[in-house]
Amino acid sequence: MSKKNQPKLRSQEWFNPDDEKQGFIHRSWLRNQGYPDDYFRGRPVIGICNTWSELTPCNGHLREFAEFVKKGILEAGGVPFEFPVTSTGETIMRPTAMLFRNLASMDTEETIRANPLDGIVLLTGCDKTTPSTVMGACSVDLPTIVVPGGPMLNGKYKGELIGSGTFVWQLKDKIQNEGFTPEDQVEAEICSSRSAGHCMTMGTASTMACMVESLGLTLPGAAAVPAVDSRKKVLAQLSGRRIVEMVKEDLKLSKILTRKAFENAIKLNAAVGGSTNFIVHLLAIAGRIGVELNLKDFDNLGSKIPLLVNLMPSGKFLMEDFFDAGGLPVVIKQMKEHLHNEAITVNGKPIGENNQRAECYNPEVIASIDQPFLEEAGIAVLYGNLCEDGAVIKPSAATPELMSHTGKAVVFETIEDFHEKIDDPNLDIDENSVMVLKGVGPVGYPGMAEVGNMELPEKILKKGIKDMVRISDGRMSGTAYGTVVLHISPESSIGGLLALVESGDNIILDVPNRKLHLDVDEAELKKRKAAWTPPNPIMERGYVSLYTRSVQQSHLGADFDFLVGKSGSEVTRDAH
Repeated sequence: MSKKNQPKLRSQEWFNPDDEKQGFIHRSWLRNQGYPDDYFRGRPVIGICNTWSELTPCNGHLREFAEFVKKGILEAGGVPFEFPVTSTGETIMRPTAMLFRNLASMDTEETIRANPLDGIVLLTGCDKTTPSTVMGACSVDLPTIVVPGGPMLNGKYKGELIGSGTFVWQLKDKIQNEGFTPEDQVEAEICSSRSAGHCMTMGTASTMACMVESLGLTLPGAAAVPAVDSRKKVLAQLSGRRIVEMVKEDLKLSKILTRKAFENAIKLNAAVGGSTNFIVHLLAIAGRIGVELNLKDFDNLGSKIPLLVNLMPSGKFLMEDFFDAGGLPVVIKQMKEHLHNEAITVNGKPIGENNQRAECYNPEVIASIDQPFLEEAGIAVLYGNLCEDGAVIKPSAATPELMSHTGKAVVFETIEDFHEKIDDPNLDIDENSVMVLKGVGPVGYPGMAEVGNMELPEKILKKGIKDMVRISDGRMSGTAYGTVVLHISPESSIGGLLALVESGDNIILDVPNRKLHLDVDEAELKKRKAAWTPPNPIMERGYVSLYTRSVQQSHLGADFDFLVGKSGSEVTRDAH
């Protein structure tokens, strides 16, 4: 593209040499970093949004990655400026990293808007750092490319694969029934986290990496490259080169994130056995970029898609195996009959063309479309009096025999109530019961924590039972599994019917017919509703107060109501 046809650079509004006072101020203070004069004379300025933090272990290597991105930007004639944003690590933050996803998105949006940036590179890793930065970038709508941080290397414990996260959900059973010792636990901890990177199962971090590649926001093949593989550094450098070209082409997020891109992402998430958390994040991203998307779309578009990837928690392999088998490009090629192959991606080419030569090197890990691991693997969306606005379940991670089930509720009013009672030998519960957890939705927890896959009681585990029906208004980790109904909307803390469930009530789960029903007559429910009072807010000041007052329900993506949509990139007033 000739310079004559290139769009006007946004950064020149800051560095314009004809603006004697403002241009002087903006340029002169940056010069104390030793930047040469040509940095301010019409070269594209690229912001590297880095979610590196020593408190986010999954992103601990991204500080180094930024240097490779910078190298690529400089090679392509751009000017790199790295900046930090709020980093959210699901493994450490309390009460849940999801509480801070919207805060991180605000940080990303406002940092981009407030500074002389023409294009953006998002360095992401742990679960919420991907959707939060994409959400923030969407609200500004500049040329943007994502560099996923990559999964850890496979973990192996006593000769067998150990999946980060997934193994945690087996821990109680192993301690109770398999003689798992404290020494075993230390060794397993080391084995399950043996390199830099995020969880190496098809948990939420890996799902988010696949999501951004499916949406067209990464270079082809980016999702599965392990964090410590040298090819990930190459990818970072090439992404730095490419973002400069995207600025020259004016290839903004809104040109890539079309309805067709979102439909592709939903179908590919089903094919890889991705996390249920995908739903709340994709809905929030769609709300920011202005694409119509609703909860039913995930069922209508994805529930009949076959499972093509054999990864924990739905299968037995891990992300390093997925990469070695060919990665997401193989799945995209296999899924070509289901996809909008013409959807444009960050390299300027259609997604179908990008992946037409992909080869599968291990059919045990990636199946063909004709011989899938499971005929129907997508997320099912349930409705009924217990979830008027919807609830979700992941069939590929559930027990088939429990997908149609009627049982008596065993209710836990709060997460503290659950922890106090679950292993009480006098708890009136058996394997046919339905475990019900309240108060863990967006408002109630607050932040909609990953506690929906409640641990089974000790006395049930001792029988050899591995799964029970569990329902809540919360989420579960993408590394988890079981017959777990999640994201019940409206949530209990704002008066959804879930708030009225009592122990002993019959609950009907009918996944084939997409039904979740509380079998209690209307007169009794009306009586309970009249006696119900909302719980007191967890906190009445600061960010948590803002969150509980502004967060939308899960079926809308749990974004803040005032953040839906975008502000754009124009900032007309200067500071001086």
